[in-house]
Amino acid sequence: MTPLLIPMAGDPALARTIADRLGADFGRIEIRRFPDGETYLRHDSAVSGRPVLLFGSLDRPDDKFLPFAFAAAAARDLGAASVGLICPYLAYLRQDRRFAPGEAITSAYFAKLLSSQVDWLVTVDPHLHRYAALGEIYSIPTRVIHAAPLIADWICREVDRPLLIGPDEESAQWVAAVAANAGVPHIVLRKIRSGDRDVEVSAPEVERWRDRTPVLLDDIASTGRTLLATITHLRKKEMRPPVCMVVHGVFAGTAFQELLAAGARVVTCNTVPHETNRIDTAAPLAEAVKDMIR
Repeated sequence: MTPLLIPMAGDPALARTIADRLGADFGRIEIRRFPDGETYLRHDSAVSGRPVLLFGSLDRPDDKFLPFAFAAAAARDLGAASVGLICPYLAYLRQDRRFAPGEAITSAYFAKLLSSQVDWLVTVDPHLHRYAALGEIYSIPTRVIHAAPLIADWICREVDRPLLIGPDEESAQWVAAVAANAGVPHIVLRKIRSGDRDVEVSAPEVERWRDRTPVLLDDIASTGRTLLATITHLRKKEMRPPVCMVVHGVFAGTAFQELLAAGARVVTCNTVPHETNRIDTAAPLAEAVKDMIR
Protein backbone atom coordinates (compact mmCIF):
# COMPACT_ATOMS: atom_id res chain seq x y z
CA MET A 1 0.00 0.00 0.00
CA THR A 2 1.16 3.56 -0.70
CA PRO A 3 3.09 5.04 2.24
CA LEU A 4 1.69 8.07 4.02
CA LEU A 5 4.16 10.80 5.02
CA ILE A 6 2.88 13.07 7.80
CA PRO A 7 4.76 16.36 8.36
CA MET A 8 5.02 17.06 12.09
CA ALA A 9 7.78 19.64 12.46
CA GLY A 10 10.68 21.00 10.44
CA ASP A 11 10.94 22.11 6.83
CA PRO A 12 7.64 21.44 4.98
CA ALA A 13 9.40 21.77 1.62
CA LEU A 14 11.87 19.05 2.61
CA ALA A 15 8.98 16.84 3.76
CA ARG A 16 7.15 17.37 0.47
CA THR A 17 10.25 16.62 -1.61
CA ILE A 18 10.90 13.38 0.29
CA ALA A 19 7.25 12.34 -0.15
CA ASP A 20 7.49 13.00 -3.89
CA ARG A 21 10.71 10.98 -4.18
CA LEU A 22 9.08 8.08 -2.32
CA GLY A 23 5.81 8.25 -4.24
CA ALA A 24 4.14 8.67 -0.85
CA ASP A 25 0.89 10.47 -0.10
CA PHE A 26 1.22 13.67 1.91
CA GLY A 27 -0.80 13.32 5.09
CA ARG A 28 -2.59 15.83 7.28
CA ILE A 29 -2.64 15.98 11.04
CA GLU A 30 -4.27 18.40 13.47
CA ILE A 31 -2.29 19.34 16.58
CA ARG A 32 -3.30 22.02 19.04
CA ARG A 33 -3.14 22.78 22.73
CA PHE A 34 -5.98 22.71 25.19
CA PRO A 35 -6.19 25.76 27.49
CA ASP A 36 -4.42 23.79 30.23
CA GLY A 37 -1.45 23.09 27.95
CA GLU A 38 -2.24 19.48 27.08
CA THR A 39 -1.99 18.32 23.46
CA TYR A 40 -4.95 17.57 21.20
CA LEU A 41 -4.07 15.44 18.15
CA ARG A 42 -6.13 14.01 15.30
CA HIS A 43 -5.05 12.19 12.13
CA ASP A 44 -6.93 13.79 9.24
CA SER A 45 -5.66 11.15 6.78
CA ALA A 46 -6.61 7.48 6.79
CA VAL A 47 -3.71 5.44 8.19
CA SER A 48 -5.20 1.93 8.45
CA GLY A 49 -3.07 -0.70 6.71
CA ARG A 50 -0.49 1.84 5.50
CA PRO A 51 3.17 2.44 6.32
CA VAL A 52 3.10 5.76 8.18
CA LEU A 53 6.18 7.99 7.96
CA LEU A 54 6.30 10.73 10.58
CA PHE A 55 8.58 13.57 9.48
CA GLY A 56 10.22 16.22 11.61
CA SER A 57 13.39 17.39 13.31
CA LEU A 58 13.70 17.23 17.07
CA ASP A 59 15.42 20.50 17.78
CA ARG A 60 13.77 22.02 20.89
CA PRO A 61 12.74 18.42 21.67
CA ASP A 62 10.97 18.96 24.97
CA ASP A 63 8.13 20.75 23.17
CA LYS A 64 8.05 18.36 20.19
CA PHE A 65 8.45 14.86 21.59
CA LEU A 66 4.98 14.31 23.07
CA PRO A 67 3.14 15.20 19.83
CA PHE A 68 5.43 12.77 17.98
CA ALA A 69 4.73 10.05 20.55
CA PHE A 70 0.96 10.68 20.43
CA ALA A 71 0.97 10.70 16.60
CA ALA A 72 2.82 7.36 16.51
CA ALA A 73 0.59 5.77 19.14
CA ALA A 74 -2.60 6.99 17.46
CA ALA A 75 -1.46 5.77 14.04
CA ARG A 76 -0.74 2.33 15.46
CA ASP A 77 -4.06 2.31 17.33
CA LEU A 78 -5.84 3.22 14.08
CA GLY A 79 -4.32 0.24 12.28
CA ALA A 80 -1.16 1.55 10.58
CA ALA A 81 0.95 -1.25 9.11
CA SER A 82 4.09 0.35 10.55
CA VAL A 83 5.23 3.69 11.94
CA GLY A 84 8.66 5.11 11.14
CA LEU A 85 10.35 8.42 11.91
CA ILE A 86 12.26 10.57 9.43
CA CYS A 87 14.15 12.83 11.82
CA PRO A 88 16.77 15.01 10.06
CA TYR A 89 18.04 16.33 13.41
CA LEU A 90 18.00 13.91 16.35
CA ALA A 91 18.25 15.45 19.81
CA TYR A 92 19.49 14.17 23.16
CA LEU A 93 22.88 12.75 22.25
CA ARG A 94 25.03 15.28 24.11
CA GLN A 95 24.78 13.71 27.59
CA ASP A 96 26.32 10.34 26.79
CA ARG A 97 27.91 9.67 30.16
CA ARG A 98 27.60 10.69 33.80
CA PHE A 99 30.07 13.56 34.10
CA ALA A 100 29.17 14.34 37.72
CA PRO A 101 27.52 12.25 40.45
CA GLY A 102 23.75 12.06 40.12
CA GLU A 103 23.51 13.23 36.50
CA ALA A 104 20.98 11.68 34.15
CA ILE A 105 22.37 9.96 31.04
CA THR A 106 19.62 11.49 28.93
CA SER A 107 20.87 10.12 25.61
CA ALA A 108 20.14 6.56 26.73
CA TYR A 109 16.81 7.44 28.35
CA PHE A 110 15.58 9.35 25.30
CA ALA A 111 16.65 6.52 22.98
CA LYS A 112 14.60 4.07 25.05
CA LEU A 113 11.56 6.36 24.93
CA LEU A 114 11.77 6.94 21.17
CA SER A 115 12.46 3.27 20.42
CA SER A 116 9.22 2.38 22.20
CA GLN A 117 7.19 4.64 19.91
CA VAL A 118 8.34 3.92 16.34
CA ASP A 119 9.50 0.93 14.31
CA TRP A 120 12.52 2.55 12.69
CA LEU A 121 14.46 5.80 12.51
CA VAL A 122 16.31 7.67 9.73
CA THR A 123 18.45 10.68 10.64
CA VAL A 124 21.37 12.83 9.48
CA ASP A 125 24.78 12.85 11.21
CA PRO A 126 23.74 12.31 14.84
CA HIS A 127 26.04 13.85 17.45
CA LEU A 128 27.87 10.64 18.33
CA HIS A 129 31.01 10.91 20.41
CA ARG A 130 31.24 8.13 22.97
CA TYR A 131 28.78 5.92 21.08
CA ALA A 132 30.13 4.19 17.99
CA ALA A 133 26.63 3.86 16.51
CA LEU A 134 22.99 4.61 17.32
CA GLY A 135 22.43 0.88 17.78
CA GLU A 136 24.25 1.07 21.10
CA ILE A 137 21.27 2.86 22.64
CA TYR A 138 18.42 2.50 20.13
CA SER A 139 16.66 -0.87 20.00
CA ILE A 140 15.00 -0.22 16.61
CA PRO A 141 16.55 -0.30 13.11
CA THR A 142 18.27 2.99 12.31
CA ARG A 143 19.87 4.52 9.22
CA VAL A 144 22.31 7.44 9.36
CA ILE A 145 22.78 9.79 6.42
CA HIS A 146 26.20 11.43 6.18
CA ALA A 147 26.28 15.01 4.92
CA ALA A 148 30.02 14.99 4.11
CA PRO A 149 29.61 14.37 0.34
CA LEU A 150 26.93 17.07 0.06
CA ILE A 151 29.07 19.55 1.98
CA ALA A 152 32.14 18.72 -0.12
CA ASP A 153 30.18 19.35 -3.33
CA TRP A 154 29.01 22.75 -2.06
CA ILE A 155 32.53 23.75 -1.02
CA CYS A 156 33.91 22.84 -4.46
CA ARG A 157 31.26 24.99 -6.14
CA GLU A 158 31.18 28.00 -3.84
CA VAL A 159 34.50 28.56 -2.01
CA ASP A 160 37.73 29.90 -3.46
CA ARG A 161 40.81 27.95 -2.31
CA PRO A 162 39.29 26.48 0.86
CA LEU A 163 41.09 25.26 3.97
CA LEU A 164 38.84 23.01 6.06
CA ILE A 165 39.10 23.43 9.82
CA GLY A 166 37.67 20.93 12.31
CA PRO A 167 36.59 22.15 15.77
CA ASP A 168 38.28 19.42 17.85
CA GLU A 169 40.07 16.08 17.74
CA GLU A 170 36.75 14.20 17.76
CA SER A 171 35.88 15.80 14.41
CA ALA A 172 39.12 14.72 12.73
CA GLN A 173 37.75 11.68 10.88
CA TRP A 174 34.65 13.55 9.64
CA VAL A 175 36.59 16.64 8.49
CA ALA A 176 39.13 14.41 6.77
CA ALA A 177 36.30 12.73 4.87
CA VAL A 178 34.94 16.08 3.64
CA ALA A 179 38.45 17.21 2.70
CA ALA A 180 39.07 14.00 0.77
CA ASN A 181 35.79 14.36 -1.13
CA ALA A 182 36.58 18.00 -1.96
CA GLY A 183 40.27 17.43 -2.65
CA VAL A 184 41.39 20.26 -0.34
CA PRO A 185 43.68 20.55 2.72
CA HIS A 186 42.42 20.45 6.30
CA ILE A 187 43.57 21.02 9.88
CA VAL A 188 41.98 20.20 13.22
CA LEU A 189 41.80 22.51 16.23
CA ARG A 190 42.65 21.73 19.79
CA LYS A 191 39.68 22.73 21.98
CA ILE A 192 39.38 23.23 25.72
CA ARG A 193 35.80 23.61 26.98
CA SER A 194 35.38 24.92 30.53
CA GLY A 195 31.57 25.16 30.36
CA ASP A 196 28.64 25.45 27.95
CA ARG A 197 29.76 28.94 26.88
CA ASP A 198 33.47 28.96 27.76
CA VAL A 199 35.66 27.59 24.96
CA GLU A 200 39.30 28.11 23.98
CA VAL A 201 40.87 26.86 20.75
CA SER A 202 44.22 26.80 19.03
CA ALA A 203 44.85 26.19 15.34
CA PRO A 204 48.20 24.53 14.58
CA GLU A 205 50.30 26.09 11.81
CA VAL A 206 47.39 28.17 10.53
CA GLU A 207 49.67 30.97 9.36
CA ARG A 208 50.94 28.94 6.42
CA TRP A 209 47.39 28.91 4.96
CA ARG A 210 46.83 32.69 4.72
CA ASP A 211 46.14 32.45 0.98
CA ARG A 212 43.18 30.13 1.62
CA THR A 213 39.58 30.69 2.74
CA PRO A 214 38.98 29.11 6.16
CA VAL A 215 35.93 26.82 6.17
CA LEU A 216 34.97 25.91 9.73
CA LEU A 217 33.12 22.59 9.90
CA ASP A 218 30.93 21.40 12.78
CA ASP A 219 28.06 18.99 13.11
CA ILE A 220 25.99 21.22 15.43
CA ALA A 221 26.00 24.95 16.14
CA SER A 222 24.04 25.62 19.32
CA THR A 223 25.67 28.42 21.35
CA GLY A 224 28.26 28.93 18.61
CA ARG A 225 31.04 29.36 21.17
CA THR A 226 33.48 27.03 19.41
CA LEU A 227 32.97 28.73 16.05
CA LEU A 228 33.28 32.21 17.58
CA ALA A 229 36.47 31.27 19.43
CA THR A 230 37.92 29.92 16.20
CA ILE A 231 36.98 33.05 14.25
CA THR A 232 38.70 35.21 16.89
CA HIS A 233 41.83 33.07 16.64
CA LEU A 234 41.86 33.25 12.83
CA ARG A 235 41.38 37.02 12.87
CA LYS A 236 44.47 37.39 15.07
CA LYS A 237 46.40 35.37 12.50
CA GLU A 238 45.17 37.70 9.70
CA MET A 239 43.30 34.97 7.84
CA ARG A 240 40.54 35.61 5.31
CA PRO A 241 36.93 35.97 6.58
CA PRO A 242 35.68 32.44 7.23
CA VAL A 243 32.79 30.33 6.07
CA CYS A 244 31.07 28.44 8.89
CA MET A 245 29.54 25.21 7.61
CA VAL A 246 27.26 23.35 10.00
CA VAL A 247 25.13 20.27 9.48
CA HIS A 248 22.55 21.17 12.14
CA GLY A 249 22.05 24.90 12.76
CA VAL A 250 20.23 24.94 16.11
CA PHE A 251 21.47 28.48 16.98
CA ALA A 252 20.33 29.01 20.56
CA GLY A 253 19.72 32.59 21.66
CA THR A 254 21.80 35.13 19.70
CA ALA A 255 24.34 32.62 18.37
CA PHE A 256 23.56 33.24 14.70
CA GLN A 257 23.65 37.03 15.04
CA GLU A 258 27.00 36.82 16.84
CA LEU A 259 28.49 34.72 14.05
CA LEU A 260 27.36 37.26 11.47
CA ALA A 261 28.73 40.11 13.57
CA ALA A 262 32.09 38.29 13.71
CA GLY A 263 32.24 38.44 9.91
CA ALA A 264 31.42 34.85 9.07
CA ARG A 265 29.34 33.52 6.21
CA VAL A 266 27.12 30.79 7.69
CA VAL A 267 25.85 27.80 5.70
CA THR A 268 23.81 24.87 7.02
CA CYS A 269 22.05 21.74 5.83
CA ASN A 270 18.24 21.83 5.79
CA THR A 271 17.92 19.48 8.77
CA VAL A 272 16.75 22.38 10.97
CA PRO A 273 14.82 25.12 9.12
CA HIS A 274 16.87 28.33 9.02
CA GLU A 275 17.68 31.13 6.60
CA THR A 276 21.20 29.66 6.20
CA ASN A 277 19.94 26.37 4.71
CA ARG A 278 21.84 25.82 1.46
CA ILE A 279 22.54 22.08 1.43
CA ASP A 280 19.63 19.80 0.56
CA THR A 281 19.44 16.39 2.28
CA ALA A 282 16.23 15.21 0.56
CA ALA A 283 17.79 12.72 -1.87
CA PRO A 284 19.83 10.64 0.61
CA LEU A 285 17.03 10.76 3.19
CA ALA A 286 14.53 9.42 0.68
CA GLU A 287 16.90 6.61 -0.38
CA ALA A 288 17.38 5.56 3.26
CA VAL A 289 13.62 5.54 3.86
CA LYS A 290 13.11 3.34 0.78
CA ASP A 291 15.35 0.72 2.43
CA MET A 292 13.22 0.86 5.57
CA ILE A 293 9.83 0.40 3.92
CA ARG A 294 10.68 -2.25 1.32
